[in-house]
This record gives sequence, C-alpha cells and structure tokens, in this order.
Amino acid sequence: MSDIENLTSPPPPPETGAPPSSDERTWALIGHLSSFSAFVTGGIGGVVGPLVVWLIKRDTMSFAADQAKEALNFNITLAIAGCALVLLCIVTFGLGILIAWPIGIVLAIAWFVLTIIAAIKANEGVAYRYPFTLRLVK
Repeated sequence: MSDIENLTSPPPPPETGAPPSSDERTWALIGHLSSFSAFVTGGIGGVVGPLVVWLIKRDTMSFAADQAKEALNFNITLAIAGCALVLLCIVTFGLGILIAWPIGIVLAIAWFVLTIIAAIKANEGVAYRYPFTLRLVK
C-alpha cells in the first residue's frame, strides 16, 4: 500500500468483543460535538474540544477515545486546509480569494455535516471514520 493510500483510506475501526456501553457512546458523541466549540473560541476549539475528550478518556474508554481521536484528526486536517487557503490569499496578494472563498464554504459545510453524521453514528455505537482525513494523532 502506498503512503498516499495510508493517508486517505481510513483504518479499520477497533475491534472489541462487546458493544460500547452507554457511557462510552455518550463520551464519543461529546468527542465529535465538542468540535462545535470552534464557534465560541474563534476556531481553536475545533481541535481543543476533541483533544480534551481524547486525553481524558484514552485510558478508560477505548471507543470514546477512538472517536475523539478521529474527530481530532479531522479537525486538524481542516485547520491545515484552512491555513493553506489563507496562505494562498496572501501569496497571490488577495487574488487567491476567488478560489479560497468557494473552497472554504464547501469545507465549512462538509465540516458541519460530517460532524453531525459522526456524532449520530457514535451515539449508535458505530465507529465512524471521516473521509479524506490525515491521521496525524495515532
């Protein structure tokens, strides 16, 4: 498998014998929905929220930790994409906004919709994998 396939294809969900408990599903839901704290914090909360859930639950609840880590990786990926769009605008002396603005809107809508889908799946006890996510946190 090439390095590019490793970055874009999601790893299989963790295998456990028993389905996740109600507490694990709730914490997984919080891990995904904590990304919306970006609205309050000016963007940084999209990364900090899932990071906090992952750090708190990584040793005690494997399902919740896995889903919080997945949300963290997704939000880091989108933060990198957002920085790249801002850099495009700066390098092109503002002309890049003609490309960055529509792409930014699409990314924002995708972020919102995929986060809601992930939260619903996590609440159902299904390990969700975001598409096109760099898995930087292992």
